[in-house]
Amino acid sequence: MVTVKADDCTGCGACADVCPQDAIKIGDVAVIDQDACVDCGACIDECPTDALVE
Repeated sequence: MVTVKADDCTGCGACADVCPQDAIKIGDVAVIDQDACVDCGACIDECPTDALVE
């Protein structure tokens, strides 16, 4: 399961742009719809602040 470290997330949207399931919504920080997420890891690789972890 991918989770967001809110203290590190800047809400830049890079993760949402690469999510193949559209499982990430951006507000002040990224929010992951765990039911839609398939744990592909694309968001983790894309995050410039390392705010996403498995």
